[in-house]
Amino acid sequence: MFEQLVLTVYGIVWGPVMLLLLLGTGIFLTIGLKGMTIRRIPYAFKQLLKGRKGSGEGEVSPFNALMTSLSSTVGTGNIAGVATAITLGGPGALFWMWCTALVGMATKFAEAVLAVNYRETDSLGKKVGGPMYYIKNGLGNNWKWLGILFAIFGSLAGFGLANTVQSHEVSRVLAENYHIPSHYSGLVMALLVGMVLLGGIKRIASVAGKLVPLMTIVYVISTFLLLLSFYEAIPGAIALIVDSAFNGTAATGGFAGAAMIAGLRAGVARGIFSNESGLGSAPIAHAAAETDSPVRQGTIAMLGTFIDTLVICTMTGLVLVASGAWSGDLVGANMTRSVFTEGLPFGDTIFTLSLVLFAFTTMLGWSYYGERCAEFLLGPKVITPFRILWVVGIYTGTQMEGGIVWKLADILNGMMAFPNLIALLFLSPVVFALTKEYFADEEDAAVAAKES
Repeated sequence: MFEQLVLTVYGIVWGPVMLLLLLGTGIFLTIGLKGMTIRRIPYAFKQLLKGRKGSGEGEVSPFNALMTSLSSTVGTGNIAGVATAITLGGPGALFWMWCTALVGMATKFAEAVLAVNYRETDSLGKKVGGPMYYIKNGLGNNWKWLGILFAIFGSLAGFGLANTVQSHEVSRVLAENYHIPSHYSGLVMALLVGMVLLGGIKRIASVAGKLVPLMTIVYVISTFLLLLSFYEAIPGAIALIVDSAFNGTAATGGFAGAAMIAGLRAGVARGIFSNESGLGSAPIAHAAAETDSPVRQGTIAMLGTFIDTLVICTMTGLVLVASGAWSGDLVGANMTRSVFTEGLPFGDTIFTLSLVLFAFTTMLGWSYYGERCAEFLLGPKVITPFRILWVVGIYTGTQMEGGIVWKLADILNGMMAFPNLIALLFLSPVVFALTKEYFADEEDAAVAAKES
């Protein structure tokens, strides 16, 4: 009875209305920004390279703020989520993931602009922000209840999506591949995460700033080497991805076939799950950046979606399609793992290490999100109890059974999006105005520099 109720609510929360709202908000913001988030990608990377040192008040550098947000988005979804999307919707699902990411960059940009613009200094002297703050400060106290709803969902969602579920997956993989008992893996993970959390956002950002680039580079290089081994199949794979996005995919091998609408829905859903554009999590990290410009931090923030989906998920998807693994009998992470195991020396070890690191950094990034949401509700006094519960939850996850907890986590995660998307739409004029002013000043400065 309870399981059926959860599945029903899940179907409502992550049904067509939610997907259209997320996608529609991204399209609206992309148009309102006149395609700036796509045109300014080179500019954004330039700002990222400059962002290792901050230029304003905040807790972490702009670069490490992005690494913190990436630590939560670059996770098991980049490995298992892409495979799941292709299983449900065929190769065309990857095309729709690309489209979701392109408009999702505008959503992520707007979230970060508002987070920095409306952030506050808490009683401990730290810069804090995110959807709950830009709802309260941007829409006014009459809308504070909406910010409270976001904070409630955000503080609870992490315990499922990024805590118990992640540690459960890691312990399961380690037990299957290396026969490590879940008690041991649970204790080690809890200890390592606890040591990082003691240092707060500065230590989380410092660890993320080192681990995220490293694990991303290792994973991208590994998938690149795999693509080299069947490079002749890449043009055909790209053609298949585009063709099946509009014409559906016929049954082949162990694949049951999928209509165009199935590919669209799977691609949009898994794309959003992967890069979290519109869910309101990433702006919590960007609000802590040492910056005096909301727009500059927004350009850096939008790269999170670019790197997560247009780079990492694309590499995974191309490997699965070009290798032919997508039409086999395996699904999810096992599909990706099979290609790594067969195509690379020590491929199984590389795959397992990637999965473990992706999950570990997700636990770190989401701990900060949940902590900030809890602080918004109950004040700084809740920080220490929250961290203790978070560490305990990591161990608990290794001892529990998977299943319905995934759906519960997804429901809470999806419910975060409703308050956030409402705020983004209502506050979009602020985003447009700040962006126009910023780039007008940039152009004036460039002209002055040339004349001098």
